[in-house]
Amino acid sequence: MNAGKINLNALFELNYGMYIVSSIKADAVNGCIANTVFQLTPEPPVIAVSISKENLTHEYITSSGSFAVSVLAEDTPIKFTGMFGFRSGRDLDKFKDAAFKKGVTGCPIVLENTTGYVEAEVINTVDVGTHTLFIGKVLACEQFNNGKIAMTYNYYRDVKGGRTPRTAATYQEKSKKSEQQKTTTSKGGKTMQKYKCLMCGYIYDPAKGDPDNGVEPGTAFEDISDNWVCPECGAAKDEFEAVED
Repeated sequence: MNAGKINLNALFELNYGMYIVSSIKADAVNGCIANTVFQLTPEPPVIAVSISKENLTHEYITSSGSFAVSVLAEDTPIKFTGMFGFRSGRDLDKFKDAAFKKGVTGCPIVLENTTGYVEAEVINTVDVGTHTLFIGKVLACEQFNNGKIAMTYNYYRDVKGGRTPRTAATYQEKSKKSEQQKTTTSKGGKTMQKYKCLMCGYIYDPAKGDPDNGVEPGTAFEDISDNWVCPECGAAKDEFEAVED
């Protein structure tokens, strides 16, 4: 079949939510941001989620045969979504400072910044190339009735200014040059470039540094430790781009 005109922006017209999909492996727990979660059948209730094969959560779901979906609320801080969306569970424990409980399968259910959850047992999988579609029979689900509104992907992207992780099912590569803006700073006669986080738009200004995270004012971006992450969304240092003069 011949391909027609392809404008990937049309895919933004599809509706998505914002979720933390989590699972367990032995005594370890992990989770990641996902926006491709949907219900397949009403009785018995069956849902599906698309997870990148690169994600540690993919490994955990494959191992345990179960997963939980925590529904994120509109007022969820960008830093919180960044922790689960742009950091790897291979590098840190994402649930260390997050409020959660373990469900009937042992999978972690996020209790903060969420409106409810669904917990499922995997009954089938579909290999879709870069991702696996995990199909699960619902074992438990609950609304928290805390007055919060579930966040849509459009709200996250257009209102909160959030970015999409590279491993997300809806990721579209953007031109880094289009993300840049004109700004520099200098100290002691030395010009130091400002850098912009391509995930959330945070600007690192060498004149201000990031004292809350151990980076003193006057520190050039190149001199920051490679372990430093964006203070707003948790994106890694290599997700920053020098802004143009």
